[in-house]
Amino acid sequence: MRVGAVALAAAVAYAVLGLVKLAGFRATTFDLVIVDQAVRNYANLRPPYIPVLGMSHGRGMEYVQLADHFSPVYALLAPFYWIHDGPETLIVAQALLFAAAIPFLWRFTRRVLGVAPAYLVSVAYALSWPIAQAAAFDAHEVMFVPLLTAIMIERYHAGHVPPAFLAMLALLLVKEDMGLMVIGAGLCLIVMGDRLRGLIAMAVGAGAVLIVRGLLITSFGGDSKDFWAYNHLGPDLPGAILALLRDPIAAVLLPFSEEAKVDTLFLLAWPTLLLCLLSPLSLVALPHVLERMLSDRAQWWQADFQYSAFTVVILFCAGVDGLARLLRHVKRSDDASLKLAWAAGACVVALTLVPRFAFDQLYHPSFYQEPKAAAAAEAVARVPAGVVVEAVNSVGPALTSKATVLLWSGDPKGSPWVVADVSRWEFPFGSLDDQRAEVNELQGQGYTKEFERDGYVVLRRG
Repeated sequence: MRVGAVALAAAVAYAVLGLVKLAGFRATTFDLVIVDQAVRNYANLRPPYIPVLGMSHGRGMEYVQLADHFSPVYALLAPFYWIHDGPETLIVAQALLFAAAIPFLWRFTRRVLGVAPAYLVSVAYALSWPIAQAAAFDAHEVMFVPLLTAIMIERYHAGHVPPAFLAMLALLLVKEDMGLMVIGAGLCLIVMGDRLRGLIAMAVGAGAVLIVRGLLITSFGGDSKDFWAYNHLGPDLPGAILALLRDPIAAVLLPFSEEAKVDTLFLLAWPTLLLCLLSPLSLVALPHVLERMLSDRAQWWQADFQYSAFTVVILFCAGVDGLARLLRHVKRSDDASLKLAWAAGACVVALTLVPRFAFDQLYHPSFYQEPKAAAAAEAVARVPAGVVVEAVNSVGPALTSKATVLLWSGDPKGSPWVVADVSRWEFPFGSLDDQRAEVNELQGQGYTKEFERDGYVVLRRG
């Protein structure tokens, strides 16, 4: 019951964070509308078209989500859209899924360290910065990963191998790179002595990566080049591997080559007081972490987005296991006070990191106030239902339940309606002046101004 209360409180906090941002027009078209369009189409028994991304990439209105990221797991959310059709459903579902990992993490920790440490570790996860950043940034496929990795690790540790492997296989339906995590799980099993299952897992993970990226995504209309983020190493995978082999010292140093990388790597390990580094469970996370740190995409290195939530449960479990291994090594495995001290330390670290990340907003009154929200809501109300509308990044989520939203980007798509903002910079424009110039350009092309307030402008094609 108590662990359920912890999970419920966490789910409420995550949902409040996301819903307040949505209500205050601080959610974004990229990525919340992308996911919303995919799930809505699943709910209506249609292919998961995401016109907002298809039109932005020049691939048309019938571009499917599976060509962008291979995430068929989104179909599981479709029935919830029969209850409430809108991005609020995604935010609540994400909150519940993140919190659902807590009972499994608690069970694993209780088995290894005891009851009191289990509660402290659960609270540390609930407050953890990777979950904070993911909950604050729209909704993403990562929502499924903490729960699946928690089930995988806890069930295997409990001796229930079939559900552990089912959870592992389910990861392959979350995203095209989750095969790397399955490879990491196989490597972990080999190190722990379960060689046959480990080899099978590594083979399945490698096969999944090759099939999904090389065949499935391209068959849905995607481009494999979209996923190649290692041009500094070579034009393709063989070239990158050869480059790393030619200069192994540079390869080892590459994950530490930028301050942002070092910062993120430290922040991943520090919540466990670095003890995750003592456990083979950390090998499950290693391929995904390397995928990020070896890339040429700076946003992947950052701690500001959702990427670290893929591995947060793995590293907490590794920290628990790392402490147990350390205590066995020093022949103090029955020392309850040290177990409790470490768990309390992990909880304190999580608390000290709260002000640096997204949960800090929850206790500031200004977070619940948005001076321009009334004007934005009025602009949204001026757009008729059932139309195609190009919307500024922060307004798209409020329109997606009633209209087909495309991203207003300075690349006109001929939509009958446009909702712009000329008072503050919005992605993907280069500057606020570019946004103002684009509004003037649209008016020169025959669009008429239907509404203007607090910087929001609604245009209709004449």
